[in-house]
Amino acid sequence: MELIIVTGLSGAGKSHAANCLEDLGFYCVDNMPPRLMTDFLRLAEDKGEFEKVAFVTDIRGRYFFGDLIEALDELTRAGIEYKIIFLEATTPAIVRRYKETRRAHPMAPQGDIEAGIEKEREKLADVKSRASIVIDTSDLKVAQLNSVIKGFLSAEDKDSFTLTIMSFGYKHGMPDEADWVLDVRFLPNPFYVPTLKELTGRNKKVREYVLSKPEAGKFASRVTGLILDLIPSYIKEGKYHLTVAFGCTGGRHRSVVIAETVAERLEEIGRLAAVKHRDL
Repeated sequence: MELIIVTGLSGAGKSHAANCLEDLGFYCVDNMPPRLMTDFLRLAEDKGEFEKVAFVTDIRGRYFFGDLIEALDELTRAGIEYKIIFLEATTPAIVRRYKETRRAHPMAPQGDIEAGIEKEREKLADVKSRASIVIDTSDLKVAQLNSVIKGFLSAEDKDSFTLTIMSFGYKHGMPDEADWVLDVRFLPNPFYVPTLKELTGRNKKVREYVLSKPEAGKFASRVTGLILDLIPSYIKEGKYHLTVAFGCTGGRHRSVVIAETVAERLEEIGRLAAVKHRDL
């Protein structure tokens, strides 16, 4: 029997992950008290009806959730193999989702969502350290999340690889989530052009200024080609999502232009990428 345990931060997309697993033939049980996992699996094995089972368990289980680590150890002792899919997202992304749905965060019944998120992160730290895969859904659409999950479960799915292309400013710190960090401060800075200073890299004039430099286009083309060349190697090693970050001084001009240019070139050849401008 193939067993998947889905857990992670509230608002990170566990329900979408469960839907994806159901489409892949898994029998999904939501909000399962961890101590009942082994009993359920034994029952399912006796019935012989389920080849794939997925448990969704999280902080909604309140005091039951505290038994998860012990339950995982019990599964190991029983010789039951499992994989843990851990979903997370940035605090701003989760706050935005809760405000859109107008639901209360389970760790913040009084409304301080950010405090609830940080408290939940602390409680989930041990479980996250045991995860088979950690998926940051901050900039993933549902279809992209599905691709990551499918790729994790089937390394032969060549279309499962997902990409996040981001921009950032070095003066605001390095992006922790980036796999690659590429410096574009070799390009002339629109900040020092009075008519462009207050604009951003999304503005047509700023974009034209940055891309008017031959080295900008060459750089974007070579990075795009390198990404495409290495995707098969990442999949071979069991990695199904790559975050490439372009950095300039403030994260408002050059890095934004290059990030969007690379994402557009990937899209032109059928490889979609989520775009994130951290400091814009």
